[in-house]
Amino acid sequence: MPWPSNRKHDTRQRILDIAADLFARQGYDNVSLDALMGHADLTRGAFYAHFDSKQALYAEAVTYAARRSARDGLRHVGDPGTAALAELLRAYLDPAHAAGQRSPCPLAFLATDVANREGEVRSAYTRVFRQLGGMIKRALPARSRDREERALALAAMMVGGVAIGRALNDSRLTDTLLRACRHVGTDLIETAGPGRRR
Repeated sequence: MPWPSNRKHDTRQRILDIAADLFARQGYDNVSLDALMGHADLTRGAFYAHFDSKQALYAEAVTYAARRSARDGLRHVGDPGTAALAELLRAYLDPAHAAGQRSPCPLAFLATDVANREGEVRSAYTRVFRQLGGMIKRALPARSRDREERALALAAMMVGGVAIGRALNDSRLTDTLLRACRHVGTDLIETAGPGRRR
């Protein structure tokens, strides 16, 4: 009996889903192909039917994780307007996100790990960060003179807040940090009126 036509696609998606989580939680060097494929209930040999190398998988997993993060809780990023942007800020800078209790955003969870990788992986990370900045920029008032700067500052504050919050071993300090980022981020959004510059 032949395999269903979508089996290869579904298997690839399963590998990507597992890889995105393992890489985010353990880092590239701590995830072996054997462990990855074991989590997927597949053999190591099956890996090469889907990906050319572990690095190629890592680059694709960064993009995949960003899409999954948007699907699982950040859909409103693409919505226009500062209200949607404020909601994104609140959701992203939530202690549950920093604790890894939902789909981890690769920008925050892989920041230091990606910095040690080669071009293909860093290009994927750069593309995802640029997309986040672009979505934030589109949500800010169109006539704001410093719109791009605010968008990049907000994106960096969100990613950095979660990345640092994950590294701390003091939950109260993490909560305070994320709350501070939300407050300052909200101020950046609310003061982004036409022609205004801080």
